[in-house]
Amino acid sequence: MYSNKKNVNILTALLAEHHVCDAVVCPGSRNAPIVHNLNEHPDIRCYPVTDERSAGFYALGMALAKRAPVAVCVTSGTALLNLAPAVAEAYYQQVPLVVISADRPQEWIGQLDGQTLPQGHCLHDFVKREVTLPVDAANPSEEWHCNRLVNEALLAALRPAGGPVHINVPIAEPLFEFSTEALPRTRVIRRLADQGGDSADIVSRWWMEAKRPMAVMGQFFSELASCDLETRDAAFDVMEARGVVLTETLCNVPTRFTRVDEALVAVDGNDEGLLPDFILYLGGTLVSKRLRHFLRKVDGARVVMACPDGEVADVTMHLTDIVEVSPDQVLESLAAWSHGVKDLSEITLHSDYLRRWQQVLERAQQVVDDFEPPFSQMAAVRYFEQQFEDFYDSCSVHYANSSAIRLANLFAEHPVHCNRGVNGIDGSLSTAAGFSVATDDLVFCVVGDLSFFYDQNALWNQNLRGNLRIILLNNGRGGIFQQLPGLAKSPACDHLVSACHNTRAQGICTQNDIGYLLATDMQQLKMGVMTLMTSTHSRPVVLEVVTDPQEDAAALRQLHHLLQTAGCQSI
Repeated sequence: MYSNKKNVNILTALLAEHHVCDAVVCPGSRNAPIVHNLNEHPDIRCYPVTDERSAGFYALGMALAKRAPVAVCVTSGTALLNLAPAVAEAYYQQVPLVVISADRPQEWIGQLDGQTLPQGHCLHDFVKREVTLPVDAANPSEEWHCNRLVNEALLAALRPAGGPVHINVPIAEPLFEFSTEALPRTRVIRRLADQGGDSADIVSRWWMEAKRPMAVMGQFFSELASCDLETRDAAFDVMEARGVVLTETLCNVPTRFTRVDEALVAVDGNDEGLLPDFILYLGGTLVSKRLRHFLRKVDGARVVMACPDGEVADVTMHLTDIVEVSPDQVLESLAAWSHGVKDLSEITLHSDYLRRWQQVLERAQQVVDDFEPPFSQMAAVRYFEQQFEDFYDSCSVHYANSSAIRLANLFAEHPVHCNRGVNGIDGSLSTAAGFSVATDDLVFCVVGDLSFFYDQNALWNQNLRGNLRIILLNNGRGGIFQQLPGLAKSPACDHLVSACHNTRAQGICTQNDIGYLLATDMQQLKMGVMTLMTSTHSRPVVLEVVTDPQEDAAALRQLHHLLQTAGCQSI
């Protein structure tokens, strides 16, 4: 029988799955549930050592002799500090020592309770990874978090240039209940290190063997630079012959379908037949919350992330494999499959899964292309993007976060820039301004009102020239908040959360010698956009598009209604 502590049981199961078969254990009451589990597991052998300082070096010696990871488990308090000399030695020798410390629940740290001190970062400078597990893992989110943290730590220890890691385990009383018959079946994340391109070939083989493969591509900018156009196109031909390729505008890789969020609006939860059995994730962050939620429904599939740094980024909450390889290497390997066949029909996968995805994506694309919104922020971005097609080769476009980048996902069909790493609104205008100083091309920045006024000092800058053109979408509030279900019921919604205001940009432009244009209807909008694109200026120019927030929200609701109607027809 095992402990009734979920975090301890997840830890025990993953130690065995990652082949940590030896554990040096030190006496104590707080770590008793961990020691009990280690002793119970048939694949783990325990070695008792009373002195923690000696135990650390004891484990180090075993790891050196076996050329394998060894755990050392101590109780709470100063016991952990006694491991520091051995951990430091393991760090500089790159020995995979797995330090497991029991801890008191966080609320008791610093409250004059026995054997309590801040343990989570005690070994910070001498470990490859340090994690503190949730104390209960009582709900699915905490359980996933606990599983991910243990996987992260053990993967860090076992890398070719690995070393010691620290797993801190808060345990609440009662401590000595051993009533669990079996350890949980918990997800194991594996890492496949690149070996001269072999890893990319393995990933491409997994793609070709899957029955319902899906590629998801997050934000890219320069990662695919070494992959030439012909190779990239061949790779996408192979992928789309056998599976679904889902991208957004920030992917910055032209593909057949980019209206993923709109396709998911169309299916409106009726997506059982769209679930894949294999997911290949390339690139960085996704804008679409709907897509992230869809991916988190995919239980039981093989989920592979290909990334050069090999770090765990579990977007889907079901990650199974990390492959240390660049995305362009994967595309090059997939492209090679096209060279071995006379016609792509030889490797094409015909299935209801692919037919349904293609139908839903095509319908969503058609609805978006046909939709002509009334004067609104959506109409402004749509018109700008329609005109931008003629200027693509000599321009760059930056979109700010929140509503602006979501509108880009609707209408942009060219590479765009966005500070999507953290998704903050605070520096979008300054980033575009800095970009404009480093190039002679025209640089457009499409930005919402809160982002613009927050970052207005980007225009208080003597370096700026006339190649910076700004489209300010001003509806007098944070428009994204109009899209959050339930928020409108709060009395704080408009004044406090959405930050309603009556500010205009003309005064800011005047004081900073910035050109200013105003659009309050479609005719003024069209004239303003054409002026931004065709006129010559020595200083930046702002086109302020003033819209009604209710009209902006209504345009989005109308589009969603059309998508849902089209989705019902296609399923």
